[in-house]
Amino acid sequence: MLRVSRLTDYATVVMTCIAAHPHDVLSTGQIADETHLELPTVSKLLKALGHATLVESFRGVNGGYRLARAAADISLAEIVEALEGPIGMTECSLADGHCDRESQCGVRGSWQQVNSVLDNALRAVSLADMLKTRLPVAESGDPAAPKKTSPRRIAAAAAGAPAGRSNAAGVTTE
Repeated sequence: MLRVSRLTDYATVVMTCIAAHPHDVLSTGQIADETHLELPTVSKLLKALGHATLVESFRGVNGGYRLARAAADISLAEIVEALEGPIGMTECSLADGHCDRESQCGVRGSWQQVNSVLDNALRAVSLADMLKTRLPVAESGDPAAPKKTSPRRIAAAAAGAPAGRSNAAGVTTE
């Protein structure tokens, strides 16, 4: 299974919490309370997000954190990279020379293409987009319930491909 770490997932939760208060400076305690995460975890995440210049910190009695720039200008890829490092499906998709089988590898180009699609998909989703889907979703039977965008649709849009799977007849399914 391919997935981001729990800390990276929590980092997106912390960032959307801060983004929900664009004009406020939030304390670590406020963020922990609102996100229902442990205070030490939130502190650790804020330190990493600060090093990546995604959040600004302020000292003092009214100190805390706020976004370093607008939520629309922060991509999901930047949050992932702040916690995980460079986005790469395989070692060779990041840089040349990491594998002694590189010159004979028949799938390296394919992995690089997959890596590019994933990177583009993560860069196409902003923190503002994440914040939009953060709101509670009404009951599924409610016709007024907001429509959720599936991860497959987001990735497909970033790659310029149909969102569903195409069968042999070329029909796209979800």
